[in-house]
Amino acid sequence: MPRLCKPAMNAPEHVITLEETLEFAAQAHAGKPQLALALRLIRNTGVKKRHIVQPIEKTLHHPGFEARNRIYETESKKRTPQVIQEALNNAELRVRDIDAIIYVSCTGFLMPSLTAWLINTMGFRSDTRQIPIAQLGCAAGGAAINRAHDFCTAHPGSNVLIVSCELCSLCYQPEADDVGSLLSDGLFGDAVAAAVVRGEGGVGIDLERNASYLIPGTEDWISYAVKDTGFHFQLDRRVPGTMEPLAPVLRELAKDHSWDAGKLDFYIIHAGGPRILDDLAKYLEVDREVFRHSWSTLNEYGNIASAVVLEAARRLFDEETPAPGATGMIAGFGPGITAEMALGTWAADGAPRTFA
Repeated sequence: MPRLCKPAMNAPEHVITLEETLEFAAQAHAGKPQLALALRLIRNTGVKKRHIVQPIEKTLHHPGFEARNRIYETESKKRTPQVIQEALNNAELRVRDIDAIIYVSCTGFLMPSLTAWLINTMGFRSDTRQIPIAQLGCAAGGAAINRAHDFCTAHPGSNVLIVSCELCSLCYQPEADDVGSLLSDGLFGDAVAAAVVRGEGGVGIDLERNASYLIPGTEDWISYAVKDTGFHFQLDRRVPGTMEPLAPVLRELAKDHSWDAGKLDFYIIHAGGPRILDDLAKYLEVDREVFRHSWSTLNEYGNIASAVVLEAARRLFDEETPAPGATGMIAGFGPGITAEMALGTWAADGAPRTFA
């Protein structure tokens, strides 16, 4: 059965605190009528700090779409190899053991995908399958896990590497001053994450079932407007309320697997914001503490888009090891409005092996 091994994550070295975010927002958008509401919403995100790929002075300066995309290319190539190697070590595999690479990102564009550069640079086999996912936003982390599950099921014994590179700060638009844009400027952070789904063996979460769901008529609730200045993030005020229609979908997925979604042992949930987590806890009738890994990720890094579920899963591995057979749920949410969901069981095969 395909098994999600311990992820690796790295956040850039530049840090901006909540207090600094509020100060910069107040200075940059002074006198705007929506500023007070935006500042209040940012304070309520629960984000204490975020990591960004450039110093804040450079982040606030917009050098143009072309220059920003060059920064994305440079930084993604600089930061992904180390995280990938850590994920491979966690899975007790080497680069030549990988049969497919799923690369997810919604904050920059490269063609060919970064997967081609990784294969050429890190020594992956030339017949490694390339599966880039660029337009699922925050849901792409869950989608990557699910597509890795599908690939390993279709090709027994295969191993899939997942790589998420989200440099959200490169999407900052100085002239955008609507409430949604201002809120996103205080919510999103940068991070690179990776994980391996093994077709056989290892330690981690056996992926037993997955599903996707799109809420009808919501495709414009989370979106990009692509302009001369790059990607302009658009966030509808109705997005925080989407857990009410999605919670029953999660319940039904678990029920179809003879599980109760409100009585699982662990939960890896996308930390889109505090209301997302609070509402999902309410509608699944669970204590908000069961989402502690998502809350910690949100507090310490902000919403790091598709990397959230990988970082939250990493925290599960770092916590006291779940008992064999412990049941859990993974869920990512993003544009569409799309939910990518999975059910899994904690498992391990024998003692860890040592790789030179």
